[in-house]
Amino acid sequence: MMLACSLDNNIFNISLYEKNATLGRKFLVAGKGGFNLTHSEDLTQFAKNYHPEKFIYPFLKNFSNSDFRNWLISIGIETYVGTSKRVFPVKGVKPIHVLKQIKKKLEINNVAVFYHHLWQGWDNDELVFLNNGETKKLNADIVVFALGGSSWKLTGSDGEWASFFRKKGVRINAFYPSNCAYQVHWNEPFIKSHQGIALKNCTFTCGNNSRKGEAIITEFGIEGSGIYPLSYNIRRELINNTTCKLLVDFKPDLSQQIIASRLENRGSLTMKDALQKKINLSITQIELLKISTSKEEYNNSQFLSNLIKSYSLNITGFAPIDEAISTIGGISLDEVSDDLELKKLHNHYCLGEMLDWDAPTGGYLLQACFSMGIFLALRLNTKAF
Repeated sequence: MMLACSLDNNIFNISLYEKNATLGRKFLVAGKGGFNLTHSEDLTQFAKNYHPEKFIYPFLKNFSNSDFRNWLISIGIETYVGTSKRVFPVKGVKPIHVLKQIKKKLEINNVAVFYHHLWQGWDNDELVFLNNGETKKLNADIVVFALGGSSWKLTGSDGEWASFFRKKGVRINAFYPSNCAYQVHWNEPFIKSHQGIALKNCTFTCGNNSRKGEAIITEFGIEGSGIYPLSYNIRRELINNTTCKLLVDFKPDLSQQIIASRLENRGSLTMKDALQKKINLSITQIELLKISTSKEEYNNSQFLSNLIKSYSLNITGFAPIDEAISTIGGISLDEVSDDLELKKLHNHYCLGEMLDWDAPTGGYLLQACFSMGIFLALRLNTKAF
């Protein structure tokens, strides 16, 4: 949609072919979970959240998070920066309002939209679509694919398109879930009492990546804003080793020495009371400490203070791919040029999550997709055919 909004309609007759009955279903569903459109970090720090950073950076530089906010203002959407530094529409503006303004931009740019058109690959050089049971074929001078990843099939993002590209010799990397729940085999009595409770204001570490945030304990395992940014590291460990160690610092604002001192000087307080009153741990955190230690370890201030600063969780798997917020995999980045053109298919371009890159939630996914659209529109507007 961003590409179609930004192409020069004096040069192109622009048509969108959509498999669903309406545009932007995944955009609307994503907005229900907290409608952050981008993040307010400076560009250098912003780009570090992407893998591979080198691939995404040119798109962000061309159309940054600041540029995106200005573009939103131009279509009537005011934004603000929240306490998390994420960027949201002002109060009262829902995802459907933003989508309506984007659709208005499409109309102004004379973009024709054809619904219920399911792409079925090629017949020689013609694109093949299934429309209400009827097969349709068409020719186009330029074709741009934005077919999504392989999660949230309900919205139309199912990855089924990959087989058509394989037939053309385009390398497709396996899809994996990203920004998802991760499996932890909890102690059964513990999960019965603590399911749905958040571990708040913790620092979560996997490999060389650490993030401060919170995570929800679920029957399946663990998920949340403190976990999603570690998806790249967790996934790599799971693929290579089948298990992954996640370290949790329950009190990132207190040193191990201060925690140990407070516990050692607890006076007549029980260890549980000291953990609550002197360290300000939650009942859930205390219970995790208790089920992971012997009686002697639990009452040893030095041992317990170390555990509070580095509590280890063993992750053993991913949530089902269709439950993931996003996916990696899809078209290998080696298959596209710097201008996002498929090297094996002249004048065929690919955008968005169908390409094999990764980013956490928090506005990074949407920003990259919008930036790619603007980037390619500029290239096509200035390219001589």
